[in-house]
Amino acid sequence: MKLHVYLAGQIHDDWRKSLRAKAEEMKLPLTFSGPMENHDRSDNIGEEILGQQPTSIAKDEAASSINNLRTHILMQKADVVIALFGESYKQWNTAMDAASAVALGKPLILIRPESLHHPAKELANKAQVVVETEEQALQALAYVFDTE
Repeated sequence: MKLHVYLAGQIHDDWRKSLRAKAEEMKLPLTFSGPMENHDRSDNIGEEILGQQPTSIAKDEAASSINNLRTHILMQKADVVIALFGESYKQWNTAMDAASAVALGKPLILIRPESLHHPAKELANKAQVVVETEEQALQALAYVFDTE
């Protein structure tokens, strides 16, 4: 059995690369997808596909619609969603992705530091597992494969 994991949330640092490397070290049978990690491309995809937009708001809306399409398709194909709430960036994308996973009925592993307990408490109550580190999230998935 192999699980497909959607890695939800912000795209401003390399947490996905780190998590993928740790999963490989643990020899977990996982495949991964997630949002477009090239921030400039993510911001400009609307104009790349639809042409120049008349305002910055229209540009944002065009990009958002195409990024939402990508997220919806890839998240529907996932077996489980890991959503990381970090402390360095605004976490609107993470909250949206985690809520989408819940709405789609996808098992959700929420990674959030203790300092974000309060602002993420409602989502935490909807997640199957809440952890503080990437390692703990992967350990929870490793347990799925344990037979003893």
